[in-house]
This record gives sequence, structure tokens and C-alpha cells, in this order.
Amino acid sequence: MGNAVPAASAGQSELLKVEQKGAVLSVGLNRPAKRNALNDGIILAIGDCFANLPDGIGAVVIHGLGDHFSSGLDLSELTEQDATEGLRHSQMWHRVFDRIQYSRVPVIAALKGAVIGGGLELACAAHIRVAEPSAYFALPEGQRGIFVGGGGSVRLPRLIGVPRMVDMMLTGRVYTATEGSSYGFSQYLTEAGGALPKAMELAERVAANAPLTNFAVLQALPMIAEANPQTGLLMESLMATVAQSDKEAKQRIRAFLDRKTAKVKPT
Repeated sequence: MGNAVPAASAGQSELLKVEQKGAVLSVGLNRPAKRNALNDGIILAIGDCFANLPDGIGAVVIHGLGDHFSSGLDLSELTEQDATEGLRHSQMWHRVFDRIQYSRVPVIAALKGAVIGGGLELACAAHIRVAEPSAYFALPEGQRGIFVGGGGSVRLPRLIGVPRMVDMMLTGRVYTATEGSSYGFSQYLTEAGGALPKAMELAERVAANAPLTNFAVLQALPMIAEANPQTGLLMESLMATVAQSDKEAKQRIRAFLDRKTAKVKPT
């Protein structure tokens, strides 16, 4: 796919397969024998990866090696935790997933097979989700006597709504990829085997955007959407002013006016 990127910490090269292709960084969860279950090692490796993105990277694609994106938390790590350790464990996940959500570049998740529990929470931290027909979504925590701890109760309801998440946790309901694309789990649904290629295609496209515009979309837009209307409008005006005053924005606008760039048309 591209050039391998040196591991940022010991063990990352085993738990993650990180490759750079042009301006796109591909981050593969590398525990296929465990359906890419998330243990502390792989979570910390993800955190290190996003804390040390190489220069020149304009987008990141997260995917799972093997047949699954991620089957969620490796439950063997919970058996000996007391309440204090459980709190710290959850907050560690929060810090890592915040690095994804508030990354300086867009993050796209390519989903297949199991996207459940902590795996779904990881996918929710990405900005765009692409699923293929094998993907399925579930939150089995309710049947296992636990609760989501990786930010799912904050991020997932904003995608699918509180009632749908309540149903998933109470009943163990599983959503298919087709249902997921209709209900907000993913924005794209591809053919079999198409999630990763589509995610890479989208990543190359968004990496070509002006960096300041991508920053505004990732960092300012969510805050504007949650602000009261007048505060949001003021933030929008300030962000628009900053963005359009950037040298790259002026060059892109001039190229459009000079008919050097294509007009928007349906694909």
C-alpha cells in the first residue's frame, strides 16, 4: 500500500500496521486472531500514533486486518480491575479516542465484520465511516454486566440517537451494514471488500483540501453545532474570516474564477 512508518513506541509495530501512501496514513489494527479485540497495548499504540503523525500527512484511515474491524474490549483485561483501576482505564480510552476526534487531520474508518462494543466506540471517534456488507454493529455490554467506557455514551447517540442506543444495550440488538448506513452508523456503504479502497479514496480527496478548512470542519464545526445560535453564528463568522484570509484559500478561489478548477456536478 505504501511505505511503512517507524513505530512510535515499543510493540506498536506488532499491534498496528502503519503505512504511509502519499499524504494518507493507513493504521491497521493487527490482532486478527482476536478479531482485533482492543487491549491496553493496542489502545496506547493508537494514542502514540496519533500523537506523532508524520509531517505531510493530510488524512488517516483506520481499519482492521483480517475479517473484522474490531470485536471490542478484550474482556480478559477487566477481570482483575477494581473500581479505581476501572475509572483510570476508561479515562485512558477517552484520552486516546479524543486524539482521534480532535486530530489535526480528518480520520476515516473502514469497517467490516464485527464493529461492536469498544470497536464501535473507536469507529465513532473517526470523522467519516465507510462500511462494507459484512459489517455489523452491536453493544453487548448490557448482556455482560458492564457499561460502555470508551466514550460511546457521548459519541454514538449523536450519530444514531439515544433511543436506538438504549435498545442496543438493553436487548443486544445487532444492526446490519445496510441498516447502519440508513441509521447513521456509517456514511458510506460499499460492495464486498470495498470499504478500505473507498476509505483510501476519500482520504486522498480530503487530504487535498486546504489544511485550514479541514481544521475548521474538524474543530470549529462541532462546537458551532452545539452552541446556542447566536454564539454559533459569531463563531462561524470568525472562522469564515480566518479561512478566507489564508493565502491558500485566495489561490484556490482565484483558480476557480479563472476556470482552472472544475465546477461542482453530481457524480
